[in-house]
Amino acid sequence: MKNAILISILSLFMACKTSKCQINEPIKTTPESCPENGECKIELLPNKTLEFKADEFGILYPEVTDGANTVLIYTYNKKQKVKRPDGYYREHIYAEFNGEITELDLKDELLQNIKLHFGRICYCKGETGYYPIKKGNFKLTFPKKDAIKIQLDFSVKKIPQVITELNETIILK
Repeated sequence: MKNAILISILSLFMACKTSKCQINEPIKTTPESCPENGECKIELLPNKTLEFKADEFGILYPEVTDGANTVLIYTYNKKQKVKRPDGYYREHIYAEFNGEITELDLKDELLQNIKLHFGRICYCKGETGYYPIKKGNFKLTFPKKDAIKIQLDFSVKKIPQVITELNETIILK
């Protein structure tokens, strides 16, 4: 009886099939692959929307607000050997999916259908900011009923980058 109640409650929070998924609660997880010198996390934020705005200098920045979609945020934080105020280094990948996430297979210019952006945040004069990803491959599938697999390989020519690919399976709890 307890198992039946637990299954009923879990099904209220997310309903996934083999070709689509609806996420109703935020998911935070640690990716399986992360550079040895850093810490990584993946977040799926339901009921949000993603917009990239430009400041007075034309530099893009992300704004996540309430909405009807799901936003993916991948974060890589490089560990500092010596703590310095300007010694930080982070990379981000942002994407936005429809509220009901479906399988995707996108390449190059089509990556902007999901607002795929790469961000490099550091004390790196002229080599920091957020950039649309225009060269790469993105694939989202559902290998199991309660899992989302994300495969991404990309490059951003304007700035150096540590993260050039993702191959992660997110288990939905």
